[in-house]
Amino acid sequence: MNVRNLGIALLMLTIGFVSCKNNKSVKLKSGLEYKILKKSKSGKKITVGSIITMNVITKLKDSVLFDTYNQNNKQPVQVNVTLPSFNGDLMEALPKLEEGDSVLFKVPVDSMARGSQLPPYFKKGDKLDYYVKIESVKSVSEFEGDQKKADAKQNEIDQKLIEEYIASQNLQTQKTESGIHYIIEKKGNGTHPVATDKVKVHYKGTLLDGTKFDSSYDKGEPVEFPLNQVIPGWIEGIPLLEEGGKGKLIIPSSLAYGKDAPPGSPIKPHSVLVFDIELLKIVK
Repeated sequence: MNVRNLGIALLMLTIGFVSCKNNKSVKLKSGLEYKILKKSKSGKKITVGSIITMNVITKLKDSVLFDTYNQNNKQPVQVNVTLPSFNGDLMEALPKLEEGDSVLFKVPVDSMARGSQLPPYFKKGDKLDYYVKIESVKSVSEFEGDQKKADAKQNEIDQKLIEEYIASQNLQTQKTESGIHYIIEKKGNGTHPVATDKVKVHYKGTLLDGTKFDSSYDKGEPVEFPLNQVIPGWIEGIPLLEEGGKGKLIIPSSLAYGKDAPPGSPIKPHSVLVFDIELLKIVK
């Protein structure tokens, strides 16, 4: 964790607190406490059903447990606002806030445990501090509209990157309507899998720059999985192959992991992925 960045983040929240030093803590009947550190004047209030993004620093005493400024690919978390489901649920207080607010929540760990055993580093009576900055507040229709625009823009970027990659590698590909580019390198027995099938494959996955992020060959054995439980690019792309066949799939980010890159992987948000795949067997 970058201590300097954490310090900056906490400093900004502290500045907000000083600017609103007359704001008092509010304690709800559930035990949840909150204090507005910096009040926005945006007027975009949170309601049940809102889709919000927020940066969060979670602390237990002096220990930082989670920090979107340095974790989560440095991206704010997205939250669908619902009715509270337990005492101490942040959902109880979120509708009292609006876009741009900075808030400190104090949540009793006892209420979060809801009768289950607490982790060893939690003690009865402890409170978790959530430093929250509400970055955006959108209705479902606003969110879906913005998402469509963002997806279309990202798809244009991905397709340009894919075309440059194809040219640099001197490849001859075919393209599906969704934007997957593919090459059939070896035909099979003529039988194609469908989304409800289980398949056995060998594969290697790389980024456009050649960085390998996964390979069943390195693990020494093929993998078997239900086809409808993998990324959309595989659900659509693997059935292009025949049983016993082999090919290459170049998958735009929207059909791979999109903005949600797997933790600890070389895959970054909005990465185009390249897979060399052997479809060894269709397991009915």
